[in-house]
Amino acid sequence: MSVSNKSNIKVIGVAGGSASGKTTIVNIIREHFGDNLAVLSHDSYYKAHNELNYEERSKLNYDHPDSFETEMMVEHVRMLKKGIPVEVPIYDYSIHNRSQATTLVEPKKVVIVEGILILENKELRDEMDLKIFVDTDADERLMRRIKRDMVERARTVESILSQYHDTVKPMHEAYIEPSKKYADIIIPRGGQNTSAIELLLSHIDSLLKLD
Repeated sequence: MSVSNKSNIKVIGVAGGSASGKTTIVNIIREHFGDNLAVLSHDSYYKAHNELNYEERSKLNYDHPDSFETEMMVEHVRMLKKGIPVEVPIYDYSIHNRSQATTLVEPKKVVIVEGILILENKELRDEMDLKIFVDTDADERLMRRIKRDMVERARTVESILSQYHDTVKPMHEAYIEPSKKYADIIIPRGGQNTSAIELLLSHIDSLLKLD
């Protein structure tokens, strides 16, 4: 399928709090569109901090907009919309730092931009054809985060709860929750809301048929 010009490509933003179910929604969209889908995760664009040691990096606020190199992500979205492949950074959560490696992302008919703060940035928002906010209860998000970070990111319960109290919760209230007002579609309960997801897929299909 040709994606040689900008009008052929639709950019869909999927935002929401940490562990809200964004990945579940993205995976459902991915399954629906198959090879016609590319995904950019905001987490890949965490700033590198090679000047700091592990202990210092572990104390950084990773939920503030300034912790991301969002301008690089905006540029990558624009390149994909022009049909140009991009080299996306790889972030290693186990060392709290950007890896030396990158991953090649090819332009596709649908580009998903996913992350907790993607709707907070106006430049990034302006590149999106559809903006989604996954809205999940705070207690449910915390339970999911504990399970995820212990299994996937080698964190202790103590470190997860400390980070949640010090940065995750206050940053959610200051930046993520207010960005919900920019969403075109809000999906309560995340991946459990099958009716909303079916409507979402139908809406994306209709967007693609406009070209």
